[in-house]
Amino acid sequence: MSAGIFDPYQLPPPLLVAEAAVSLWRRGLLQSDIAITCLRVLEGFAIGSVFAVLLGTVTGFWRRAEEALEPTLQALRTVPTLAWAPLLLLWLGIDEAPKIALVAIGAFFPVYVNLVAGIKGVDRKLIEVARVYNLSDLQIARRVVLPASLPDLLTGLRLGATQAWLFVVVAEFFGSTQGLGFRLTDSQLTTRVDLMFVALVVLAILGKITDSILRVVERRLLSWRDTLGQMPS
Repeated sequence: MSAGIFDPYQLPPPLLVAEAAVSLWRRGLLQSDIAITCLRVLEGFAIGSVFAVLLGTVTGFWRRAEEALEPTLQALRTVPTLAWAPLLLLWLGIDEAPKIALVAIGAFFPVYVNLVAGIKGVDRKLIEVARVYNLSDLQIARRVVLPASLPDLLTGLRLGATQAWLFVVVAEFFGSTQGLGFRLTDSQLTTRVDLMFVALVVLAILGKITDSILRVVERRLLSWRDTLGQMPS
């Protein structure tokens, strides 16, 4: 029994998990899984974030676009993760495209929702001043609205990155032969709980590293703010 509560096959001791990780590393499997999963997250997160910024700016700044697009996007946001997977497999096949698309969907909505909320919270006086200087709507969006909503956008990017890691695991459950998500399902089928914990620990570490990088970027870009969060520790 581990700690007198769980059997080793249910909750393996840390030493056994470490040995499993070393074994995977020596065989080159762990490096391969990490590289493939990270690439899928990076590509999906980039695609989802770009589309979120574009659509978020359009629907947040132009009321007609909001009336046309917002109801549909909010309805799509409620669709469960697993519901997208079979549809994407049907549309895009079983290669990399559906996996990256699913990660992009996961990253899209947190970025989009936070950006739209940030744009809606921009001080109306800033827009009025910009119009006094005869700036076009596009210039106002680029030079006034997006900078003013930057804190919300960065928060959305952090949430989107977290969702990207969640969605990549789901994506790798379907039709994948490599990646940390595949390692989880394969370990379940072979009842190798130690390998499952290796994948879980690596995913947790990678997610934390991603969030830490984005937090550093956030602090640097928002260093001009005099807020509680910007106070030195």
